[in-house]
Amino acid sequence: MKDKEHVGGSTVITTFKEETHMAKKSKKMQEALKKVDATKAYSVEEAVALAKDTNIAKFDATVEVAYRLNVDPKKADQQIRGAVVLPNGTGKTQKVLVFAKGEKAKEAEAAGADYVGEADLAQKIQGGWFDFDVVVATPDMMAEVGKLGRVLGPKGLMPNPKTGTVTMDVTKAINEVKAGKVTYRVDKVGNIHVPIGKVSFEDAKLVENFKTIHDVLVKAKPAAAKGIYMKNITVTTTFGPGIHVDATSF
Repeated sequence: MKDKEHVGGSTVITTFKEETHMAKKSKKMQEALKKVDATKAYSVEEAVALAKDTNIAKFDATVEVAYRLNVDPKKADQQIRGAVVLPNGTGKTQKVLVFAKGEKAKEAEAAGADYVGEADLAQKIQGGWFDFDVVVATPDMMAEVGKLGRVLGPKGLMPNPKTGTVTMDVTKAINEVKAGKVTYRVDKVGNIHVPIGKVSFEDAKLVENFKTIHDVLVKAKPAAAKGIYMKNITVTTTFGPGIHVDATSF
């Protein structure tokens, strides 16, 4: 049986099966929300344990932290961007594409890069191919890579010296990505989102990863930022509720 519902001027048809699925999902979220005190800021250890306990996904969900920072990203001296290798990795295998030529291309292949090339890879990407997670490039290849700014930029894949992805040391760059390197960048409203692992991780490993990114962001505070720097910190799983974290518990 199908029901019709008018949404935004158009008619959306939903089946009974779809409605039942949505109702079950909503019920699971309601049960998860009951476990969270929205008025409380939990310690980092409590928050991580609670995030795992309120996970409603049937797969090994990602655990992510979000920071609301008191900065103005429109000002050059308040932009925050960088990368850090999490001590316990992210639980995800990253595919690395390297733009390099000659000896550096051979070095990248030996280091375990998934794809290595020059103009051939650029053409492939221009054609809509994106079977990779991170792009690394040697400085001499940036003239070629720069042409891909419009397609790589919006996806956050453009190589950048600040994140260590424009470098002559391609071996180090590849090894760091494979070991669990994550990038962070403040968005236009002052938020930063970073994955710290999977629900299957031990609590202690998630906490260690959380503290690592926290320390990095504390040190990254712009001198021009005034007042309370970290306005809000939350941890959540892919489909789980957000849990507030007490910044003093770190």
